[in-house]
Amino acid sequence: MDLNLNDKKALVCGSTQGIGKATALELASLGAQVTLVARNEEKLKMVIDELRLVSDKNHNYIVADFSHPESLKEKINVYAAEQTVHILVNNTGGPSPGPVFDAHLDEFKQAFGNHLLCNHILVQAIAPGMKKVGYGRIINIISTSVKIPLKGLGVSNTIRGAVANWAKTLSIELGPFGITVNNVLPGTTMTGRLESIIKSNAEKSGKTQEEIKASMVGEIPAGRISEPHEVAAVVVFLASPSAGYINGINLPVDGGRTGSL
Repeated sequence: MDLNLNDKKALVCGSTQGIGKATALELASLGAQVTLVARNEEKLKMVIDELRLVSDKNHNYIVADFSHPESLKEKINVYAAEQTVHILVNNTGGPSPGPVFDAHLDEFKQAFGNHLLCNHILVQAIAPGMKKVGYGRIINIISTSVKIPLKGLGVSNTIRGAVANWAKTLSIELGPFGITVNNVLPGTTMTGRLESIIKSNAEKSGKTQEEIKASMVGEIPAGRISEPHEVAAVVVFLASPSAGYINGINLPVDGGRTGSL
């Protein structure tokens, strides 16, 4: 199986924590040169130091806030004019929890910009380079809500579905150029976002955080919450040469929780 990424350059969004950071480290361990994208420069520098402990490639970063798509567009266009990116991992924090009926219009607009618009900006900048070299892997970190909506995550459910359909459409358009587009759907994964959801649910329900966590685990056939590196391993496989015939799929990484085929 060919998992060698020594001649590949990867751009990983939301890469200062959680699944994004774990993915960046896994990509570097297989030889990729990694460019991190996030809004906190100090945290970016800290992750760069970690990457350099994994490999001696010229890892770097772009400071960008996905709340400002036009600024991201300017920065990524400059970057793409100088670099060919073989692997793009679209990943950013999800919208705040809450019922969809109570959501304000601005919440939908913000989430649409952070997720779909920024993903699209990145693909439009990077895909031409992928076409030239005949190799591209675009992997979107979304959610199992693409298959079954999650309670209390109304805005997220809505936007994640839009991203999934955007990605499927792209997979058809870009497939002939040696570019695959796939979605990884993490289930319950111990990230900062999950900790925030657990805290919020505990406050609303009057239960302890441990009770909320135990309830979540009870819905997972694997009987535990996953760690970010377990999701990252799937992302990295999809980024590899061996995954060249996998295109346009939604792949849950959820311990069997999602109740659909």
